[in-house]
Amino acid sequence: MQTKVQMIKEILKSAFGLFIFAIGVYLTIQANIGLAPWDCLSMGVSARVGYSYGIVHTAISILILVIDILLKEKIGYGTILDALLVGNYVDLIDHVITLPAFSSIPLRCIMVMVGLFIMGYGQYFYMDAAQGCGPRDSLLIALGKRFPKTPIGVVQTVMVGIALLIGWLLGGPVGIGTVISVFGMGTALQIVCKIMHFEPRDVVHKNVLETNKIFFQKS
Repeated sequence: MQTKVQMIKEILKSAFGLFIFAIGVYLTIQANIGLAPWDCLSMGVSARVGYSYGIVHTAISILILVIDILLKEKIGYGTILDALLVGNYVDLIDHVITLPAFSSIPLRCIMVMVGLFIMGYGQYFYMDAAQGCGPRDSLLIALGKRFPKTPIGVVQTVMVGIALLIGWLLGGPVGIGTVISVFGMGTALQIVCKIMHFEPRDVVHKNVLETNKIFFQKS
């Protein structure tokens, strides 16, 4: 049986991983050559409503979280932290850090790839904490269950494709960085997992009730 201290460490590890992930997202945004599908959607909505990326990203995450709950997916503290923190982390980083604007397209592409690998390390810390999948990953799992005969890769492609299309129609940046993100994000995560000897599918995540049961157990 895990202890309260271990639960606190896992939640803090999840929050730390999400911060690392947000640094990677920030780099892909600052490269300014097109965004990953979900970021494109957030930026597109942001441009329309006049709120910051962080606020819009958080609002979309909460909406997806509600859909996950309605679809009866497992919601952990990591899921909630993902919904509440990543977008606000990106806003915070943007206020604290000022990166030079590279005019060279190759340098911008390198910035996107570096960002993807940093995101991969963030995902490693976040997933290894075993406190639940993020809202978007939970949605992917829920949709995958409802289309069992469709390969999960196809389900993911359709899901992010719809997010990208809506983002693009709303004015979200689409470019070579988008292509790099679509094809490079999974590759970067796979390389990070190999380096860290980590298998995401072996992690048994805990939902909020399971964590609370351990956290509030009598000594």
